Amino acid sequence: MVIKTKQRAAPKPNGGGKAAKSGGCRRRGPRQDNRRALLLDAAARQFGGRGYHAVTMREIAAGADMLAGSVYYHFPSKDDLLIAVYEEGVRRLADRVEAAVADIDDPWNRLTAACRAHANMLLDDSDYAQVILSVHPADVPPGQDRLIALRDAYEEQFRTMIEALPLPPGTNRAALRFTLLGALNWSKNWYRPGAMTPAQISREILDILRCRLAEPATGTDLPEPGG
Repeated sequence: MVIKTKQRAAPKPNGGGKAAKSGGCRRRGPRQDNRRALLLDAAARQFGGRGYHAVTMREIAAGADMLAGSVYYHFPSKDDLLIAVYEEGVRRLADRVEAAVADIDDPWNRLTAACRAHANMLLDDSDYAQVILSVHPADVPPGQDRLIALRDAYEEQFRTMIEALPLPPGTNRAALRFTLLGALNWSKNWYRPGAMTPAQISREILDILRCRLAEPATGTDLPEPGG
């Protein structure tokens, strides 16, 4: 007696039928990437111009010519969108500084070029730069740690350059970094196009600090307030 057995059908090649599911991450297409970039630009304009808390996701969507619901396809919340804008701004700023110092060896000239690149982006009406200046990590508790990490990673470039400077022994290099970046960032509040250029402003600030560092310490401490 012959026993008949069922034969399994040969598997269809990948080219026919339904495509096999990939175990990897799904790639965004060019159109999706473009819409995400438009959304980031629109959010940067709104956050930089009106402040984080005053802006709604619906307004950002309208600025990007998108439906409000479409925003959440890219970003689950306004906090996530802000973090992405902040990250993009820091990336652009870091790229400018890195490009500016790439071919410079002298420590002071490197810092001068870095300050110039920093000031140029902050003072050229960049929406992303305005977000970096106006949004404080504490304003966004869910993203506070991430924003601080992004800020610190950028400032590491300046820490490295200042560490390489030939400064007098005992110089507080951390204080120098904070003072320098603070002065550069504050210039956004008084800068007026047509007067000093961003390059001139950054050079003046650095020259003032450099002259002060060249002076011998007086050894006289100011009294504490109320003392």
